[in-house]
Amino acid sequence: MTERMEQASRLFREGYNCSQSVVLAFADLLPVSPEHAAKLASSFGGGMGRLREVCGAVSGMLIVAGLLYGYGTPERGSVKQTHYERVQDLALAFEKSHGSLVCRELLGLKGRHDTPAPAPRTAEFYQKRPCERLICDAAGILEAYLRDHPPAQPGSERNV
Repeated sequence: MTERMEQASRLFREGYNCSQSVVLAFADLLPVSPEHAAKLASSFGGGMGRLREVCGAVSGMLIVAGLLYGYGTPERGSVKQTHYERVQDLALAFEKSHGSLVCRELLGLKGRHDTPAPAPRTAEFYQKRPCERLICDAAGILEAYLRDHPPAQPGSERNV
């Protein structure tokens, strides 16, 4: 396990949600403070506020990708396409490993939505849920992508 994967795991065990854990494992690379990064990712835990939609670990990967490679102006052409290709590459790598991008499917839940109250973080929670493994895998996928596709340095014209 890499240092970033271990950090993501540790952050999750500290109480950060899936998305925050992935984002904060890369906080040293981001153009925002760790506090702002955590706030940005806070809505995406539990598959978007426990709606059990897109896995928070996947959302965390994509938040980091957006902050490092994304565009901040209205785009219609190749800049947007290039970024969406990146997003799809990252998400599909996760899906290939786990069979889904959807939180409820990854957790084996029957219902579409869940209560907004987070489950208590007990030893049983960590043993029963695959979340920590999914977070580590998302961090590993993102780390490999960053290694193979270094983002442009801050201040460059475009991060593509």
